[in-house]
Amino acid sequence: MSTGGGARAVVAALGANLGIAAAKFVAFAFTGSSSMLAEGIHSCADSGNQILLLVGARRSRRVADEQHPFGYGRERYVYGFLVSVVLFSLGGLFALYEGYHKVSDALAHPHPLEDWYWAVGVLVVAIGLEAFSFRTAIHEANHTRSGSSWIAFVRRAKAPELPIILLEDFGALIGLTLALLGVVLSVVTGDTVFDGIGTLCIGVLLVLIAGVLAVEMKSLLLGESASAERARAIRDALESEPAVDRVIHMRTLHLGPEELLVAAKIAVGARETAAEVATAIDAAEKRIRAAVPIATVIYLEPDIDHADRTATA
Repeated sequence: MSTGGGARAVVAALGANLGIAAAKFVAFAFTGSSSMLAEGIHSCADSGNQILLLVGARRSRRVADEQHPFGYGRERYVYGFLVSVVLFSLGGLFALYEGYHKVSDALAHPHPLEDWYWAVGVLVVAIGLEAFSFRTAIHEANHTRSGSSWIAFVRRAKAPELPIILLEDFGALIGLTLALLGVVLSVVTGDTVFDGIGTLCIGVLLVLIAGVLAVEMKSLLLGESASAERARAIRDALESEPAVDRVIHMRTLHLGPEELLVAAKIAVGARETAAEVATAIDAAEKRIRAAVPIATVIYLEPDIDHADRTATA
């Protein structure tokens, strides 16, 4: 991970989730609350996801080789997609399964929630820790968000770590609130069916978040172009080169969050020599890298400006 912001957010979330998971399982052992069990599994899934993100970031830094000439930058997207799978299966589906059985059991054999204060205490502490992790992710995301809305940031970000941590922490805070509500209602009414309902709501929430992550990671895996701002900067850099008449067409593709491939056909004068064209291409590449440093792979194809020649004739 080339930037420290995403790494800091991931490490902060991992530390918080490991502590929260242990506390939730202790509370479940004392209370038997299905909400606490679902939340404990949720925290374990989140911890595993953060480890996946760190592994993906490390593996993406491998040097390009003959089999992978453009490097391993997209490996971060692969591990980001695995996060959505883990969150859906281990987090969401388990919570739905546990919630269904808890509701069925509560309807068949009504009974009060035992030692409920353990669950309430752990949930309150967990909300505080998740809020700290969420605050860290927000702080790091603000460095790159550039005033865009949070929805736009999640949809357009090329680095997967911060959007994933933001969605996970946001979902965790809502899930903890739902679990706390289910426990409180179970204590007030003396009916644990509300604990089961809270667990079902947590499962639905996690499945929805996993779906959003899967869609975004799929788009990145398929290959996304540069942002409109970077594409404009690249075009301006090309057309500012005196020997380049205009950009005939251009394609960009993210090889990784901080690696961009640029391919363009540029119009040059009909009377330019091969040496002059080669010099112009070298100069144009330098202008592109100066304007957009993440443009690591650049292919420029010179061509005669047929449109200009036709207009002159």
